[in-house]
Amino acid sequence: MIETAVAYTLAIFILLAAVATALFRDVLSAIVVFGAYSLGMAILYTFLLAPDVAMTEAAIGAGVTTILLLLTIARTTRPSTDRLFERINVPAVIVVGAFVLVLGTLLPDMYAVGTESAPIWGEQGVLTETPSLYYIENTFSDTGAQNAVSAVLASYRGFDTFGEAVVVFAAAIAVLLVLKREVFT
Repeated sequence: MIETAVAYTLAIFILLAAVATALFRDVLSAIVVFGAYSLGMAILYTFLLAPDVAMTEAAIGAGVTTILLLLTIARTTRPSTDRLFERINVPAVIVVGAFVLVLGTLLPDMYAVGTESAPIWGEQGVLTETPSLYYIENTFSDTGAQNAVSAVLASYRGFDTFGEAVVVFAAAIAVLLVLKREVFT
């Protein structure tokens, strides 16, 4: 019961932080609230038993992204504003509201985290026939890699990993352009 209350509290905090990020007119306030949103997501991922995703979200979302955005503000001009919040775009609110309503109707059909009836768990929480079990059993014979994580990243999900590397490279180029520093050694 306590776990459910914590999950709902985190979800409400994340939703409020996301709305506040979108509505704040002051860029600095939006960045700070966005950092809180990322930290809330990291805590939620930890609660959902995904510590690797939680650490990535905390490091990249709450840490590096917030610092880069704050550095960008420090290196550029910060416009003054007399309004605290942006004007609300009614058609956008209607579209987002409809999307949230559809997701809300699908939410009760999802399995609770860690329940025995969830498809990935078998008897007493042991993995049964799942993709994860396939990767664990067949990594060496399929790829020749000694490490299952390396095999998944480099072989099974090679194109996805390449796409992520391209995104990181593009982000680094964008940061260099914003900060007006050319570092090529």
